[in-house]
Amino acid sequence: MNGPDITGASRRPGRLRIAVVGAGRVGAVLAAALRQAGHDVVAATGVSDASVSRIEAMLPGVAIVPPDEAVKAAELVLLTVPDDAIAPVAAGLAKVGAWRPGQLVVHTAGRHGIAVLTEAAGHSIVPLAIHPAMTFSGTSLDLARLTDAVFAVTAPPGMLPIAQALVVEMGGEPVVIEEWDRPVYHAALVHGANHVVTAVTQASAMLARIGIEDPSRVLAPLTHASVDGALRDAPGAVASLTGPVVRGDAGTVASHLEALADQPEALFAYRAMARATADLALRGGRIGPAVYADLIATLGEP
Repeated sequence: MNGPDITGASRRPGRLRIAVVGAGRVGAVLAAALRQAGHDVVAATGVSDASVSRIEAMLPGVAIVPPDEAVKAAELVLLTVPDDAIAPVAAGLAKVGAWRPGQLVVHTAGRHGIAVLTEAAGHSIVPLAIHPAMTFSGTSLDLARLTDAVFAVTAPPGMLPIAQALVVEMGGEPVVIEEWDRPVYHAALVHGANHVVTAVTQASAMLARIGIEDPSRVLAPLTHASVDGALRDAPGAVASLTGPVVRGDAGTVASHLEALADQPEALFAYRAMARATADLALRGGRIGPAVYADLIATLGEP
């Protein structure tokens, strides 16, 4: 095979040979960050034009090889494939004998712990789950954003310092998440980030429908203030609640439901979030039981 050496013959002492299987936005950036920390990225896998271009841009000089060759060349493997592909890819590599005893294998899925690796790749590897709590563009801009980013780490007993050290080398802050808590951790991130985008998108569409040309100018001050306040007051954030629910304005809520009657997706989301807001306001003492009951009756079935 022509191309860069992937044997590690010339690597520096104390550094790991790293391969990235699945050079998507996350894998390429994390591999580049570890390379900056002095480790040797010796191989990467990429099939699509986008993946190949990303490897060439983020990991210049790194050999592009099939997954089994990449794994066999490395001491640490970044298995940065989609969540549902982790187990099948790991199992496939085990079937062809690619894994080696004691090899470090890192996946970056938020919802999975280490069981997904040990069940698929076998118990001879050292599985590490390291999830960066940030979005990725797959460009060099992400390298700076890794600094002080929080990474959720899960590892076998005795191996946690390795996972934490890798995060620190990338500039991040490791936070330990137990195996059984990974789904809740990931659900929290999705609910607090992705669902906010959904809510803002729906709200923007409502404003656009009534002729507001730039909904972001209307929503931006409110949205930024609300999110900043909620983060400041977390986890309770009751003090940050505003709007008709915490005021007990059931009539206003009823008018909203009527106005959204021809927008079923937005209506469903509004009703569900208003109920959740009412629950939060009741628990936090912002409204009493009578007002809560009135609001819930107004909201009706979700």
